[in-house]
Amino acid sequence: MSNLGEHIERQAWLSTMAQAPADRLIALCQSAGVEVPHSVLRAPEIGTVMVRGRAGAVGAAFNLGEMTVTRASVRLNESGAVGHGYVQGRSHEAATYAALVDALCQTDQGSALIASVIAPLRAEKAAREGARAARAAGTKVEFFTMVRGE
Repeated sequence: MSNLGEHIERQAWLSTMAQAPADRLIALCQSAGVEVPHSVLRAPEIGTVMVRGRAGAVGAAFNLGEMTVTRASVRLNESGAVGHGYVQGRSHEAATYAALVDALCQTDQGSALIASVIAPLRAEKAAREGARAARAAGTKVEFFTMVRGE
């Protein structure tokens, strides 16, 4: 990938797959026919990453805790494209599918996979975030004051 736009687009689809529920990612990949001949560069392995947060989203960073992730890397036999997959949790299968989708999205099959795998995952994430925001809005308290004319 040579230009910044492609790099940012790749980051976006990797992020979408990393945050997706493993069972949904697997189901979409199976229905899209992602199983293609490939060699495993890094077998799926489970580890942890440190999650950092910021007080009020602007304060000093602090370590919130650790999160379990699974990663994998593959190379497509036909094109030689290399793909990497990181997913939340402990799913070897989801990490492998994420790596395959990453590699395939770098080929001429990319547009079709973005439409059949990435776009539905993005839409489902937006719906989950909208539902969560609506639940939170129901608990919002509005304060107001009246100015006394003294």
